[in-house]
Amino acid sequence: MITVVKLDPQGKEMLRYPARLLTRLEKGVVLEARWELPARDVGYTVFEPGDLFTEFFYADRWFNIFAISTADGTRKGWYCNIAAPALISEAGVEQVDLLLDVWVSSDGQLLILDEDEFAANTTLTDVQRHGASQGLQELLALIEARCEPF
Repeated sequence: MITVVKLDPQGKEMLRYPARLLTRLEKGVVLEARWELPARDVGYTVFEPGDLFTEFFYADRWFNIFAISTADGTRKGWYCNIAAPALISEAGVEQVDLLLDVWVSSDGQLLILDEDEFAANTTLTDVQRHGASQGLQELLALIEARCEPF
């Protein structure tokens, strides 16, 4: 087991959870975690206890990708965080979230989330804004091309 730590743009810890290492990539990791919190309806899907998250973190990309399935293996969709490149160690993954998110449903419908929050934020650095823009464009290209893991 390793620990995943999600930080806000200023580096303050927002979330910490355990995950199981599935694969070490050349510049990333693939992890597995279960949703263990109460059910959470976010409008476009419901995260439920037992949902399986297969999580792709990259040390050289400005995003991460969570492939989400129900406890019985039915694909719900992909939740993608626009985030600074991950800091990956033997013990865990640490990543700064940059507010923008993308949801891709199992039938291919795409939603870009939190654009207003991103635009209104005054604490993001120029480097973070540029990286977020670059990450979003790269992610959208991967989704459109249906590259792995989509």
